[in-house]
Amino acid sequence: MILIDPAEQTRKDNYKLLIGAVVPRPIAWVSSLSMAGVPNLAPFSYFTIACQDPPMLLFCPQRRADGTIKDTQRNIAATGEFVLHIVSEALVGSMNQTAAEYPPELSEWEQTQLAAAPSLRVAPPRIADAPIAFECRVEQQLGVGGATGADIIVGRVLLAHIRDDVYEDGYVRLERLQPVGRLAGHDYARVTDTFSLPRPVYQPEEARK
Repeated sequence: MILIDPAEQTRKDNYKLLIGAVVPRPIAWVSSLSMAGVPNLAPFSYFTIACQDPPMLLFCPQRRADGTIKDTQRNIAATGEFVLHIVSEALVGSMNQTAAEYPPELSEWEQTQLAAAPSLRVAPPRIADAPIAFECRVEQQLGVGGATGADIIVGRVLLAHIRDDVYEDGYVRLERLQPVGRLAGHDYARVTDTFSLPRPVYQPEEARK
């Protein structure tokens, strides 16, 4: 068994350890607006559900090595709003394009030619072709770590947009959603091989008699 003490590793080595071990990770494709009205679009793979009542999602933008924050963090801190999209196989190329480090005055939307659609509860636009989009208002934003740490951004879901064929009888159809997961390096994962495992129900011994 190999033992690794994070305190004895570099920031880069700890990053490689985490993204290689915690896999696959869903991708939050986040749309936001700057105070100047410049639309921003960026993917984040530190992402999960935070709460179901009320529905909340969280993602964690990492600060850069020099301690500066990313445009998404700055925009959300100023406006308190964002739209979070689920990435499908059909859109993974465009998503990857928005991962580049563009200057704040340049919109990722212009680099991808993605079609924007108006949101109904928040100001940032949503990706018209995304299979699922969640309009969110910031519920909490918490800085963690030091100067080169991260921000935990928790958003309350105000409205969900779901493509007609993806949602049926109250359930999301996985085979139609075709989500993409993040691995380490340049690698991604498709959800093409699944299995079911019913959760056991505990019964005290006297109840089994």
